[in-house]
Amino acid sequence: MNMQDNLSVNTALMQQETDIPLRDSVYYTLRKNILSGELKPGEHLTEIRLGRMLGTSRTPIREAIRRLEKEGLVTIYPRSGAVVAPISERDLKEILEVRRTLDVFCARLAAERINEEDRAKLKAATEAFDAAADSGDRIAIAKADVEIHDIIARAAGNRKLLEILSTLADQIYRYRYEYIKDDMNYDRLKAEHSAITGAILNGDAEAAAAASAEHVENQEKAIREQLRRQQEK
Repeated sequence: MNMQDNLSVNTALMQQETDIPLRDSVYYTLRKNILSGELKPGEHLTEIRLGRMLGTSRTPIREAIRRLEKEGLVTIYPRSGAVVAPISERDLKEILEVRRTLDVFCARLAAERINEEDRAKLKAATEAFDAAADSGDRIAIAKADVEIHDIIARAAGNRKLLEILSTLADQIYRYRYEYIKDDMNYDRLKAEHSAITGAILNGDAEAAAAASAEHVENQEKAIREQLRRQQEK
């Protein structure tokens, strides 16, 4: 399925399932395609072309691009127009430094505070991730990965921490998806998640924190290598 088909289908599904205004539907469709890599870093976002693909006028496209710029997913250059924000090693380093700090904190608190309901959810989510990884379905893997980390964050029992994570969710997801693109990482991801969730379920805060830190560090190394390979092409 090409990018035009993906964009059109995603818009139709979004309008059918949520019945939201067109401008929001366009925004969510473009956002989803940026986060999933359908729209690639550095790709020009031409209003006329996108409007034709989505079957809409240029106005909602323009509004969506401005919203995405505020989120750091689109860059607008004078005279050149809008492009999907490039992924740089500096951005990678800064985002994952923040993510490492937050994930380690979440894991530590979750190991100390997790309740029985979240225990059951975390076990099920870990099993679901393993099944998704075995299937090779990137979207399913990304969703399962997000679910594990969301359960851990909720189990930490800190509302302010959840608010901070929410503001960074899109940027974190973008780099998470870059990691998932390489199927060579799947077995390692399964092992890393098993180490994190196992430590939390055993109430071992130090082990959970260490496993979470290693998980993010491995992700940074892998994505950095991917970026360098892309630059060499």
